[in-house]
Amino acid sequence: MTSRQRSTSSSTDPPARREAVLGVYTHGEVHVAAVISPLGKVLGTESFPATAAGYRQLLVRARKRGTVRRAGVEGTGTFGAGLSRYLLAQQVQVYEVNRPDRSARRLLGKSDPIDAEAAARAVLSGRARARARAKTGDGPVHSARIFKLAKDSAVKARTQAINQLKAVLVIADPALRERLSSLGNAELFRTCASLSPPDGGGDEDAVAQATHMTLRMLAERVEQLTGQIDELNQRLPRLVERHAPQLLVPVGIGPDSAVTLLITMGDNPERLNTEASFAALCGVSPIEYSSGRRRTRRLNYGGDRQANAALHRIVFTRLRHDPRTQAYYERRTQEGKTRREIIRCLKRYAAREVFNLVRPVSSAPAL
Repeated sequence: MTSRQRSTSSSTDPPARREAVLGVYTHGEVHVAAVISPLGKVLGTESFPATAAGYRQLLVRARKRGTVRRAGVEGTGTFGAGLSRYLLAQQVQVYEVNRPDRSARRLLGKSDPIDAEAAARAVLSGRARARARAKTGDGPVHSARIFKLAKDSAVKARTQAINQLKAVLVIADPALRERLSSLGNAELFRTCASLSPPDGGGDEDAVAQATHMTLRMLAERVEQLTGQIDELNQRLPRLVERHAPQLLVPVGIGPDSAVTLLITMGDNPERLNTEASFAALCGVSPIEYSSGRRRTRRLNYGGDRQANAALHRIVFTRLRHDPRTQAYYERRTQEGKTRREIIRCLKRYAAREVFNLVRPVSSAPAL
């Protein structure tokens, strides 16, 4: 690293061949890296562009300070995703690092070099290693994540367009409203998409023209988004059937829930050491909530809420259709458990089942 950059190592230090720990604070255009020794000494900090060439330069500079086997990166799923994939490809273990808490920032201040050092120290102390390692983001699960992102945004935009179309229809001309109000959604959208503005030049005709044009554009938008959603609904199940078909065998796990849970696990589920870690990642692990003589547990309000919602759907589907789950519910009810406690237990069991179905094939390159 250049002498102009902040560094606590002296110019007389010999090149270190012992292990060095890398910490990176990421931004959209620039990443700030810090390298520390196993004893916690800061060997240097430097900024690098968030490009492929910048990633290579960052690792080369860091390796001049020592052997880099571990790295803590803040934002491995956002600004640091590209860097994380590069470091993993270079046989560097990457750990997701949370930003320092507010009390630490009040004491130490806030700057990119300080945050990069904090990321490296989190790995060195084991705080980051206690969490799951970063996802690789280079396989079919990452493809599913991108497809699901497009689907979720299309569903949200279609719902908004439908609501807007019906809101315009409420204040439309009575004759037009009466003609369209009796139609079902599919027929309504087709009819509105074929509307043509009425002829005329008065103020009333101008309002009618604006209404017809708005209804037509909104209906065309709904049809376009519906086509995108249908295409994505075909691609996502094919990904699951190709790479994790065993996940669709148990009762209650459909393609949407399977995709959500696979996205939570990532392309490298071996980073999750136990099924308890996956349960915590999904927010279904029981949390101790005791004080004095009171001994109890509560629901986990953390974790991936989309994965939690997928497990919730699985449990309620099983409560309706699976005799084994229904018998379990009745038995636990007789034991005095509340409905919320029983559902929490069922979600925990579902998380264990999903983990055991996917984790054994973690050695395969696809997952």
